[in-house]
Amino acid sequence: LNKHRRRKVGSAFCFVIFPHRLLFNMFAVASIAALAAGSYALNKHRKRGRGEYAPAESVPASADSFEEFESKMKRAKLNPSAIKAFKANYRALISGQKTTMSETEISPVESLPRLDDMKEAGDLSQLLEQTAVLKLNGGLGTSMGLEKAKSLLPVKDGQTFLDLIAQQVKYMRRTYKTQTQFILMNSFSTSTDTKDFFKTNHSDLLAEPNFELMQNMSPKVDAATLKPAAYPTDPDLEWCPPGHGDIYASLLGSGMLERLLEDGIKYLFVSNADNLGATLDLKLLNYFASSKLGFLMEAAERTEADKKGGHLCYIGAKRLALRESAQCEPEDEVHFQNVQRHKYFNTNNLWIDLKQLQDCTTAAGGSMPLPLIKNSKTVNPRDKKSAKVFQLETAMGAAIESFKNAGAIVVPRTRFAPVKTCNDLVVLRSDAYEVTEDFRVQAAVEKVPFVKMDDEHYKLVDQVEALMPTPPSLKGCVSLVVEGKVKFSPNTSFAGSQIIRNKSGETRTLPAGNYTGGVFEL
Repeated sequence: LNKHRRRKVGSAFCFVIFPHRLLFNMFAVASIAALAAGSYALNKHRKRGRGEYAPAESVPASADSFEEFESKMKRAKLNPSAIKAFKANYRALISGQKTTMSETEISPVESLPRLDDMKEAGDLSQLLEQTAVLKLNGGLGTSMGLEKAKSLLPVKDGQTFLDLIAQQVKYMRRTYKTQTQFILMNSFSTSTDTKDFFKTNHSDLLAEPNFELMQNMSPKVDAATLKPAAYPTDPDLEWCPPGHGDIYASLLGSGMLERLLEDGIKYLFVSNADNLGATLDLKLLNYFASSKLGFLMEAAERTEADKKGGHLCYIGAKRLALRESAQCEPEDEVHFQNVQRHKYFNTNNLWIDLKQLQDCTTAAGGSMPLPLIKNSKTVNPRDKKSAKVFQLETAMGAAIESFKNAGAIVVPRTRFAPVKTCNDLVVLRSDAYEVTEDFRVQAAVEKVPFVKMDDEHYKLVDQVEALMPTPPSLKGCVSLVVEGKVKFSPNTSFAGSQIIRNKSGETRTLPAGNYTGGVFEL
């Protein structure tokens, strides 16, 4: 039982058997064995949704089929680091290993250093030469109805996420006369479209030797047999992304980590391609380099809107860790969502010392130890009747507990502006955001407006672009709620808190004009 708990406890029984107590000791051994077997069986039968124990019927003791997965991954020409990472995840799955973090095992993070308190940096030309910027570009934005990389979506004045990111890199190189390296981590779903885009628009960056880091792929696990999932009609659906925690296996397995170190690159700044607030900040770079940390996470303060997302915490002797919603036990949910108790969340903007990364993975046997995230899906996500599978993933921020020397720093919310929904996209495209001289996208208002549009009609990008061909002005807006199917006319602006309501069931057009709050019925 203990060996399957998250915090492993080494224990051993020592029996001193005297002849006259032999019968008693034999009975004791049998009793302890029965008790242990019963406890193990009980734990195996506990529900293991995301972050709980796996049911015994789905994790039989003889279910270790890793050799089949290994053969499949070798046939797909995946590198040894990717196979080793999957092996760790698979073994965690079949062991029934506990993946929750109870409130009694952790303690809150009371305070952290703040970026606002850091001094302005001086001449950082040398540091910039030793720094690489890596953008995670593996997502398709399927929840928004996209079939290509989300980063290819136009967001400001016809420019895509990738246009703005490329311009940021070029501007920094010109301004500081340095050759800061630029890397895109693509997936098998985004690589071709992304490279085609750069070939047309930014061919100079595409030609650079470390332009692309390819994310690995993981085989889906059949939920009934725990063997490799099969889908002969479309074998591509037998594979899935391994989560952005794969960055470590990809850097190792591709040889890029070694190449970067040979090139004199010491520091790596990592962020999501859809977060245009995450730029290479010189104050942060200076702080990270001078701190001698191996890993630095940018954290932001949680609000009520963030309470269902993960948070930073301490485990053991004040070691930083992340607890995601999947790792929260049901009885701890009230504590998990207490934003006064657990104050900080991970922005997924990370700073990594590459030499310390190399040392960390070497010490762990050539891989990065990361907690397993098990996602229950169907092998064909569009066919809910197809076979049930597990997708085994990891998160890159969870490495904060694997580095011996890790830290976190509180940054303003301006460094966390991801586009996860079409509501986010509408705000970003509006005049509530502006593009600066150095191609950063920043809020043009003190408080970014809240936008919530009817999911039935505005959940997908093509729906939004059909009903809102021209972004409205939101510079004076506090909140905008749209109910029903409404087509927005050009030259429309909103101020205050506005509700637009169409209960007719038909498409109705909102006339151009300035709407200053209240409810407008169509």
